[in-house]
Amino acid sequence: MANVLLLALLVAAIAIGWWLGRWEGSRQRTQRAPPSPPLPRDYFVGLNYLLNEQPDRAIETFTQALEVNSETVETHIALGNLYRSRGEADRAVRIHQNLLARPALTAAQSGQVQLELSRDFLNLGLLDRAERLLLSLHKANVDDEQKLAAKRLLVDLFQREKEWSQALEIAQPQLVRQDPDMRRAAAHWLCELALQHRRNASPSLARKALRQALHIDTACVRANWILGQLEWDIGQYRSAIRYWQRVPEQDPSFTTLVLEPLRDAYRLLDDDDGWWQFLEQQLQRTPPTSVVIMAADALHRRQGAEIACAFVSDQLRDHPSLRGVDYLMDLYLADSDPGERDRLELLKQHTHQLLSIRPRYRCQRCGFAAEQLNWQCPSCHSWGTSKPITGLEGE
Repeated sequence: MANVLLLALLVAAIAIGWWLGRWEGSRQRTQRAPPSPPLPRDYFVGLNYLLNEQPDRAIETFTQALEVNSETVETHIALGNLYRSRGEADRAVRIHQNLLARPALTAAQSGQVQLELSRDFLNLGLLDRAERLLLSLHKANVDDEQKLAAKRLLVDLFQREKEWSQALEIAQPQLVRQDPDMRRAAAHWLCELALQHRRNASPSLARKALRQALHIDTACVRANWILGQLEWDIGQYRSAIRYWQRVPEQDPSFTTLVLEPLRDAYRLLDDDDGWWQFLEQQLQRTPPTSVVIMAADALHRRQGAEIACAFVSDQLRDHPSLRGVDYLMDLYLADSDPGERDRLELLKQHTHQLLSIRPRYRCQRCGFAAEQLNWQCPSCHSWGTSKPITGLEGE
């Protein structure tokens, strides 16, 4: 990281030196003055700091040495961005605000400076000031690239403030249509709105938002998950089952999310056959460990512990998992003599301890792992990228 910063500063120093040399040469030709040193002393002082790995003092010196005009705006912007990347957004604000106060800026340059100043404010958590700048840019007559950048920053800002409706208004239709990540995020904003409507006892508004979410992103597991919860709230268990059974069809890795509520719904309907039929369908795929455990529970009730043990052993042979072994020991413990039970309980303690320190979900984008499912990753802030962990220590 330090090498990258020094390289960036060196490039900036070269650009500053080139401009200062050009300006000095132009001034000499215009005034026909006697030859003078081509570069001011501050430039060489800044280079000395840079070569001695003192980037803070180098940036300060270059900033003081470089006069602000239409030809040096980009260099000043770059210096401000360097400060922000170093975690010194307050210094970046001073540089960018100083630029914005200059009357000689073109419309494009002014737009670029406002974008960078908005990023500074976002970095500092000054969301109201960033919002005012970005809304002004969004409505201004600037080029398409700057307007698109302003939209993205506004969406990020509204997400931070949990203003889901405003984020949707800015993102639709352009960003949602062009960007798959934004499309997935928009579906989740609608899910967030649906949850608000559910808390406010407005199920019809919640359903409308969830239908919109599925229209935007047909793979939105969360929308069908919440639709099932809405049906459960009013005792429509058959309808809840219908929505929850769509989840494995959308993404088989989320089958574990709906297993317990589906089991409970089938029990309330006194429909053991329907529950077993669903489990059999899932077992025909590569079943997660939770499906194997649920199926073994059903077999245990129907045909006894021996059949359930044989079933789990067969499944573990093809798809080994620590959770499966832990469950198999539970079955053995229920039908073991006292001496054998002590040994099994000791092993059970070890597997339980191993499972207790293992996360259950991992973000597919940044690798952040957690015990609970986060629809928005707390680390990289991506929506819908956290999934159940599979394999030997997962599902």
